[in-house]
Parts: sequence; structure tokens; C-alpha cells
Amino acid sequence: MEFRHLAGFVAVAEELHFGRAAARLHIAQPPLSQQIRQLESELGVQLFERSTRSVRLTSAGRAFLDPARRVLADLEVARRAAQAGGRGEVGRVTIGFTGASSYETLPVLTKAVRARHPGIELVLYGQTYSGEAVTRVADGDHDLGFVRLPVLREGVAVRLIEREFLVAALPAEHPLARHHEIRLPDLAAEPFVTFPGTRGSAVRDALVHACVTAGFQPRIVQEAPDSYTMLALVGAGVGITLTVSSVQHIRIPGMVYRPLAGEPVVLELALAWRGDNPSAALRAVLAVAEEVLPTPPST
Repeated sequence: MEFRHLAGFVAVAEELHFGRAAARLHIAQPPLSQQIRQLESELGVQLFERSTRSVRLTSAGRAFLDPARRVLADLEVARRAAQAGGRGEVGRVTIGFTGASSYETLPVLTKAVRARHPGIELVLYGQTYSGEAVTRVADGDHDLGFVRLPVLREGVAVRLIEREFLVAALPAEHPLARHHEIRLPDLAAEPFVTFPGTRGSAVRDALVHACVTAGFQPRIVQEAPDSYTMLALVGAGVGITLTVSSVQHIRIPGMVYRPLAGEPVVLELALAWRGDNPSAALRAVLAVAEEVLPTPPST
């Protein structure tokens, strides 16, 4: 039994006319009649009562009609699912992210993907620092990662989605909080709180590099897993920090933000993925990301 036999049977059963059924299927009438005879022979029953004037379903034909329709409907569902999978409209994409920057950009991406490709499942892994995200993408553990540039890992493709800059976060009662902007050398004696040093935090790396460039090694007294905890520690007077400008929407009692004097310290946020990842779902997500998270113009 072939699917074309079922399609031919259903067409004749619904039209009750071989000529109209053949036209509906875009085939000649003799091949259609032959398909019905082959089907009846395989089933061992007569499906139609034929005369020169009419075509009627037999009791066997009436019993066979609904199951045949269901088989054809299931086949259509399978066909559409395969085509959707090939277009990347179904599948699973794993994403690693951390930090306040991705907390703002990630919802934009996920909402757009779910609206346009509801068949794509997004699996999100938080507290994945930039260095970790690059490694997991390169190793194939994650399909997509929010990372900081530059990324030097071979085989990992990136696209810039946002530029940020470092700002200072200080306790509100700190003497330097009265200043409009903060000179980095003035922070040389201060205790710092920042992200862990063993997990590839690009923001921590930028903090250390900025301080060393200003002539001192930062004295880090406590680490925090995320921006909210880190800023709460600043508000509690544990220390100060340098963080990215995108976190300034986070308001913590007893804490203020101040810009840094001089040339801005720029950090670039990007999406990273393996260039040879064959996932059609990933390609669909990247296409959506290019629309809703466009690369900012060059400065």
C-alpha cells in the first residue's frame, strides 16, 4: 500500500466520480482506476460500487475512509515538520549568558525568537561568564553565547551587538561620590569588590587592566557572582567597583554611579557561535538576532 493509493481513494470517496477525482489529483483517470484496483486487491475488499452512472462507497469503503484521512493528515504533519526543521523553525538552541548587559539584550532576543519561531526551544544558562561562554561554544556545549570582545578562540564566530564603557560605583557617603567624575588614580587605596577571578569575567579583567594602566594594582577584598550582589556589597560599604554602564538601571540604596575621567574604557558585547555549527535552528536564531540586536555603527 502506497500513500498515493490512499490519496486516490480519498479523492474518489469525496468526489464519488473518477473523472473529477483524477482532475483534483492532476493525473489521468486510467492510472487512478488502476490505483484503486491495486488498493482493493491488497485489502481484499471492494471499496466502491461502480456503474456507468454512479460511484458509491461500499460498507468497507465507508469504514476505511476516516482512517485513510487520518493517515494522510499525519503524513502532511510529518512533511511540514521536516520542512520546518530544515528551515530552522523547530529545534533546540542553548545560550550562555551573564551580567546586566545580557539581562537587557537577552529578553529582546528570546521574545522575538518565540514570536517568530515558536517551534524553537531556547535553553538558557545563566552566570556563564564571557570566558566560560567562549569555551562552551568552542567545545560544542552551547550553541550561542553572550561574550566580550576580543574573542581569539579558533573556530568561534562573533558579531558585535553593543558597546559599553566602565563607570565607578561607590557608597553614597564616600568622599569621592561628591565629585562629578572619578579619576582612576584616586582609587588606588580603595578596597574593590568585583566578579570571581577564576571564571573568565571580562568585566573583572577590564577593571584590573584599567587600574594597572592608571598605575596601581586594585586591592580586591570580596568577589560576587553577579552585578546585583556586587552592587549590594558596594551599597553596604564593603568596597567600590568598576562596572559596565548598562548596569546603571540597577538602583541600590546607599550606592551611586560616577563616570570615569579621561578616555572612556570601552567594552564590546557580542554574540559568539561555532562557525561550523550545522544547526538550522541556530541559523534562524542568528537571523532574528541580526534584526533585533543589530551591530551598532562604528564610532
